[in-house]
Amino acid sequence: MELTRLSLDGMQQLTTSLGHPAYRARQLYRWVYHSRVASIDEMSNMPASLRDGLAAGHTLARLTLRERQRSTDQTIKSLYQLASGRLVEAVLIPDFASEDDRYGAGPATRLTVCVSSQVGCAMACSFCATGRMGFHENLSAGEILEQVVLLNELGQEEFGRPVTNVVFMGMGEPLLNYDQVVRSVDLMRDPDGLGLSGKRITISTVGLARRIRKLADDGIEANLAISLHAPEDAKRSSIMPVNRHEKTDLSALKDAVQYYCRQTSRKVTYEYCMFQGFNDDREDARNLVNVCRWAPSKVNLIMYNPVPGLGFNRTSEATLDAFIREVVAGGVRITVRRSRGQDIAAACGQLAADNG
Repeated sequence: MELTRLSLDGMQQLTTSLGHPAYRARQLYRWVYHSRVASIDEMSNMPASLRDGLAAGHTLARLTLRERQRSTDQTIKSLYQLASGRLVEAVLIPDFASEDDRYGAGPATRLTVCVSSQVGCAMACSFCATGRMGFHENLSAGEILEQVVLLNELGQEEFGRPVTNVVFMGMGEPLLNYDQVVRSVDLMRDPDGLGLSGKRITISTVGLARRIRKLADDGIEANLAISLHAPEDAKRSSIMPVNRHEKTDLSALKDAVQYYCRQTSRKVTYEYCMFQGFNDDREDARNLVNVCRWAPSKVNLIMYNPVPGLGFNRTSEATLDAFIREVVAGGVRITVRRSRGQDIAAACGQLAADNG
């Protein structure tokens, strides 16, 4: 078993099962998640008998950098190899006070890491490069954390500051790897580690209603974003297979979102990728406003990063402006996220698919 899949409680059960006191679990935890040692032999304050016992049935999964690309807009995409040999990607996205700072290598005001939680994805959304790969593997909490740690180090080297935000918007559906994703959030929030606030961590999902309710019931300290992309069932079902089932269609999503907001007193964010001629007219905008009235929420409009062969194109600026005016007129708070890293195939899954 990979030690990077274990929580502190799991490590305590492990160390006691090997005949050692419970306090050794905290030492093991720090070696695995904070020191990030490459081998069990490096755990110098652990008894040799415990190290031998751990080595007999456990491994340490570490990421190996395979490729790194840097965009003209300073976005950096990294391709990592897992212990299994499969590939996963993570993106470091800097924000700057001005465009002059961006292209003149000025100081970053914010650094966001977009992390992957799975290799591939089972959701098969028709506009997504990762969806073409199918599902291959769940990442461990340690493998998720390590993406953030490695890009945190890179951010300090390249932009002079640590990571400020983490978004689970890379490869995979996070809520289908629920336990490891939640564990990784706890690790990111650990004051002895990265010490990130839960307000700076966002879990994005295609809208798995039962898992959204579980996030609320478990009191997970993170923001919730929902990949909506179409505000009525027929259109959404045509591009997102998850919407074709009564347990995960818009009606079920509405109930789950309302439950989540009641239980947590938090807003949700709807991610809405704009596709030319598909979901960008005024009727779509009015339907989006109706969705936003389900519960306290805001909208993040995304300018699509085209993927060759998928048949979707970016909405024009004029259409975008008209769409925004219609949504704002409905009283909805809205932001626009410009696609980043277009010159380095930074759409989710492109780099991994090209190297697969």
